[in-house]
Amino acid sequence: MFKLKRYKCRLCGYIYSPLRGEPHNGIPAGTPFEDLPEDYVCPVCGYEGRGKIGTWGFDEWVPTRYICVICGYVYDEKRGEPHNGIKPGTKFEDLPDDYKCPVCNQDAKIRVQFGNVLKQGFDALDV
Repeated sequence: MFKLKRYKCRLCGYIYSPLRGEPHNGIPAGTPFEDLPEDYVCPVCGYEGRGKIGTWGFDEWVPTRYICVICGYVYDEKRGEPHNGIKPGTKFEDLPDDYKCPVCNQDAKIRVQFGNVLKQGFDALDV
């Protein structure tokens, strides 16, 4: 299984994700952090005038909370979902591929409009 590596700026908290890249800065989606150009500057710190924070100012970031983009439900790895048979400490990536958002799955209107909201419908949450 592919392990997605994200990196977080130590100064401002911006998270670089290769899934989205930075197309507005000429970095296409799918560009691993290790392949960023040598003159890379954090887009937030650079824009705010905090200096040229390069790749040296980032640390690998591993999320432990994920938010459903449809309803806002937060899956927290520490909590799990014991009422759904998912033990506390279960990593998001270890959830079954057919995992469904427990809130969206209960709402018939959401299911009709969006179908089953699976793992792909969740984004990493930085809080």
